Amino acid sequence: MMVLALLSLLLTPLPSLAETTAGQEVAFGIEVAQKGLWQEARFRFEKAARLDPQNASALNNLAVALEQMGEFDRAREAYEKALALKPGDIYIQQNYDLFHEADDKRRRKSRSRK
Repeated sequence: MMVLALLSLLLTPLPSLAETTAGQEVAFGIEVAQKGLWQEARFRFEKAARLDPQNASALNNLAVALEQMGEFDRAREAYEKALALKPGDIYIQQNYDLFHEADDKRRRKSRSRK
């Protein structure tokens, strides 16, 4: 009986060691972002958002990375998705407010140059 139980455990498929969770991707993305490696951070946050499309933290961090890389329209979309998922989250709201303020300044500056 013990052998049968052990055999069933051995035959149960285990997740691959290469598989990661959205939370692990976000954590690694934050680590590389702190080192200024924005392309890698973006990749990790995008992967996290694919693994868990309801992960507001992944979208918030993706928005920060996109903003740092100058992709302001995509950053705005990511912030808005994150806020839609977690409307009361103060950190996402603060990031979005700071982004919005800076984006308004960029747009005004761009219009004044024309």
